[in-house]
Amino acid sequence: MEANRFTNFLFEHQEGKKATKKAIRKAIQYSTKDIPGLGGYVFSMEEKDDILGLAVVNKTGMGDYIPENFLVFFVVHRNHRDKGIEQKLLEYTLQYCKGDVAIHITSQNQCPNKEFFEAYGFNETHTEMRLNR
Repeated sequence: MEANRFTNFLFEHQEGKKATKKAIRKAIQYSTKDIPGLGGYVFSMEEKDDILGLAVVNKTGMGDYIPENFLVFFVVHRNHRDKGIEQKLLEYTLQYCKGDVAIHITSQNQCPNKEFFEAYGFNETHTEMRLNR
């Protein structure tokens, strides 16, 4: 099943604050409408059977005050970073997203980092605070 393969890839190659496999799988299932909702997109760049990069977008159904798309995961394989895959994957992803796109940058150690996304027009709009329950 692709969801398992994608979940394992994202879990293994994510940087910064680590998401659990359960959270990763849920984002993928929401994107593919395996969980009822608005869906989204899962984009995979592959060479033969190896995943080089993966983007998961959830549609929010909002607009005006919250972007219509949330780029939940954007991860490139550790061995294939800085080879142009990040750029190609983001450009492809943004072509499909109608409306605004948000992403959370959890750490300066995240790869790709804040500066990468700023180069594509993303800008910092606010500081998010959460009450975790």
